[in-house]
Amino acid sequence: MRLDMIVDALVPANIKGKQNDLSTKIVLDNDEQAVERYRTARTRMLSPALWHSLSGALSASFEACNAGGEPVDRKLTMNDLVRIDISGPGTKAGHGYDWVKVDIIQDGNSEDGREDLCGMRLRPTAPPGENGETAHFFQSGASSTFILRRTGNVVSASYHGRNEVPNTHMERTLDNVRNAIITSGALAGLSEAQWMALIKGFIAE
Repeated sequence: MRLDMIVDALVPANIKGKQNDLSTKIVLDNDEQAVERYRTARTRMLSPALWHSLSGALSASFEACNAGGEPVDRKLTMNDLVRIDISGPGTKAGHGYDWVKVDIIQDGNSEDGREDLCGMRLRPTAPPGENGETAHFFQSGASSTFILRRTGNVVSASYHGRNEVPNTHMERTLDNVRNAIITSGALAGLSEAQWMALIKGFIAE
């Protein structure tokens, strides 16, 4: 599959709500350095425990969990969960946390070896072991996609948010109020600073 086709498959169309696209890149001295930086970036992207330190002290904390909600000390794989701890009260539905599920992880390489790509898409989900309400400040149709790409001696990272609609139709009024407050900041662009810091952190030295 061509790398551009992988990107198209990873990033859904924006049907409703906010769309968010951020990107950054770094130029290395040669291809060999870029390959090494790309591999480091891929490890960072698939290791949520590192995200808080990469994106700054004011950012949320993240923890990788398996499908049963148990913390795991490894890179993310398909159907894993990421538990998000945002400063302040969490929702009752999420037992104090926001939750996303790893929807897809896709790797690709060009035939000539000059390009590498890895992408991961996350979607809001219910807490582990439950089939109830989506425990996230955005509705279940939202997605967050991270894409790393190496082209020669250039390594880039991007973030793509799609269909970001506030999750304010939950059973508990306090959960709705909390999500409205969180998303008012996100929709005002406050979350963009965190995502930009994170993708810069992926490819930093």
